[in-house]
Amino acid sequence: MKTIYIHHPYQFEPFLEKCKVLALGFFDGVHLGHQKVIQTAKKLAEEKKMICAVMTFDPHPSAVVKQKKTVQYITPLQEKMKAIAALGVEELYVVHFTKEFASLSPQEFIDQYVIALSVKHVVAGFDYTYGKMGRGTMETLPFHSRNEFTQTVVDKLTKDDQKVSSTEIKKRISDGEMEKVAQMLGRQYEITGVVVDGDKRGRKIGFPTANISCSINYLVPRVGVYAVQIEVDGIWYDAMCNIGYKPTFNDETLITTIEVHIINFSSTIYGKNVTVRFYTRIRDEQKFPHFEELVSQLHRDKQFAFEYFEKNKDKG
Repeated sequence: MKTIYIHHPYQFEPFLEKCKVLALGFFDGVHLGHQKVIQTAKKLAEEKKMICAVMTFDPHPSAVVKQKKTVQYITPLQEKMKAIAALGVEELYVVHFTKEFASLSPQEFIDQYVIALSVKHVVAGFDYTYGKMGRGTMETLPFHSRNEFTQTVVDKLTKDDQKVSSTEIKKRISDGEMEKVAQMLGRQYEITGVVVDGDKRGRKIGFPTANISCSINYLVPRVGVYAVQIEVDGIWYDAMCNIGYKPTFNDETLITTIEVHIINFSSTIYGKNVTVRFYTRIRDEQKFPHFEELVSQLHRDKQFAFEYFEKNKDKG
């Protein structure tokens, strides 16, 4: 997949502009609804013998328009790019979202970023908006097209009578409902980070953990213990993960930690990039009055994770 980064104002080079079908959206999560939009564009591009392209934006518009200091993503840009590439997209346009770009009228956006791109067909979800204040909609798109392209509107996708959306997925992640998240994403939720040095308390009680530091703003699941898999050097291992504050040992006002105990694993992995894949929530984080009770619970958690993956060998 060819990736083109765009900073407004941008002049498209004529030699780049082969006729294309363009899927428009922010696509955070690249969930099943997003996949339906992109797969529709891909199918139409094949039928029309055109390039299948996707346009997305970075950062999230709310970071600019609403001036949010911190925006948490289901799929930060690099992860989103990987997921889009996996769908067989040929070209990805990443538009740097700025105040100047946000001030474009709907017609200016279409003229400068769709028609100028030699787009002959646009595919987007029914609720897609464009231009200043989101005044452009899929209903106004035919007018703004200046008869230069046609369009396909993709209806909403539902699972168990619930609309599949980034907002709903974020709520489920925040609630720790990882099975529901996977149903909407079409895959398990993942977080990537670096293994950093910790207090090594887990090693002393027989449960060494990899402390994961994330340099980008992933949405972290609800505090608790999870059955997960972790990828180290290209190999996936069964594991359990604690997200929380280690209340048995610490003041609960401390920052959230992500610690992973890998089942039947003894190698040192400090400094390695790893990916944690969430499957199911085992329990809430608890504060234990006695150290021995914590250790007993950790053994039960480990057994739960082991049995979970034994029953679901096809996962991962």
